[in-house]
Amino acid sequence: MFRRFRHFFASLVEGFSMANRALLANKTRTILTTLGIIIGVVTVTMMMMIIQGLNNSFQQQISFLGSNTVYIERWPWVWDDEWWKYINRPKLTMDDFEKVKSRCKLAEAVAPQLYTRRTIAYRDEAMSGVAIMGTTFDYSLVGSTFPEFGRFITDADNRSSRKTCVIGTDVVEEVFRSRNPLGQDIRIGGHSYRVVGILEEQGSMFGQSRDNIIIIPIQTFINSFGRYRSVDIAVRGYEDTDMDELIDELTGIMRSARGLKPLDENNFAINRQEALEDFYKTMTAGVYGAGLIIGGISLLVGGIGIMNIMLVSVTERTWEVGMRKAVGARTSHILWQFLIEAMMICMLGGAIGIGFAFLGGMALQNSLPAVLPVWLAIAAVGFSALVGLVFGIFPAAKAAKMDPIAALRQQ
Repeated sequence: MFRRFRHFFASLVEGFSMANRALLANKTRTILTTLGIIIGVVTVTMMMMIIQGLNNSFQQQISFLGSNTVYIERWPWVWDDEWWKYINRPKLTMDDFEKVKSRCKLAEAVAPQLYTRRTIAYRDEAMSGVAIMGTTFDYSLVGSTFPEFGRFITDADNRSSRKTCVIGTDVVEEVFRSRNPLGQDIRIGGHSYRVVGILEEQGSMFGQSRDNIIIIPIQTFINSFGRYRSVDIAVRGYEDTDMDELIDELTGIMRSARGLKPLDENNFAINRQEALEDFYKTMTAGVYGAGLIIGGISLLVGGIGIMNIMLVSVTERTWEVGMRKAVGARTSHILWQFLIEAMMICMLGGAIGIGFAFLGGMALQNSLPAVLPVWLAIAAVGFSALVGLVFGIFPAAKAAKMDPIAALRQQ
């Protein structure tokens, strides 16, 4: 057993040495031979880098929704062509919120949300299209939204309908600029509100800034902007809560609150983060699949090119193969020599392709997120070696089967 292993290892070492000398002796041909593999590796790696970057970006953008948080709303986040079913649904009310808050046993926090957009002003500075949200203190727990400075709105603010507000960083930069907003009065749609807190920077979601926002007590919101809007209800479960159980409980509470009969369809939607993830995967699967197929075809063409060049190399080195066999080289030695040569060419092309893909990813950083994880680089080089192994088998076998006498006659 040990002798067989030693013989196999010696064959590999000898094959590597011979292949290395052959590649260095034909540098131009070696580089040209790798072009097909380089193009294939760059195509596949760039596609995978963009996929990885988009996946990371998407997960980061929706992470604020919370994996253990669900949202009771009038509309589902993803709907089919039967939109008319949703537009006729009754609006969710504060009464629905109160029933969910009082009856749900699996919820750690429940927060109502009402939205509008208004122009805001501070002294001579104004900003239009600012998102105004009315909610309660529980929203800070549901949305993991905490003030960086000052405080969040409190239950006392809601009970007293105080005109207090917490503002996002976009509002700070656009309206207050270098001034300290805390304790200042800001006008929202003709009403004056006292700034009591500044939110931590939230970033953006699908190209829309989440920092262009002002949060006020929901009772104040209703008094200032009316109650005709549909209330969104955000429910955060405990850390160990089974989300399916939470959804079942909320479904029962909402059906009871709305007086639905057993055979009636739900006239509300319970949305969760996974719905967006599934929709994202469905929408991008075809694009990713097409990209990988194109990259695979490029690698296939590159592999065929490697095989053709290796066949030419075997023909050119017929006398060399015959001489090696005449002085005692075994069939396995010849086989490994040409296999390793093909694999080394492909691995060289894979390494160069990874380098070009990395540079391409850096160039795309400003427009498209592209991430090159270590595992992808290793996988690309390893797959290149596999391509060399597969497409090098036929030329290597042809060389290994040569009759030494016939090969020497071809000098």
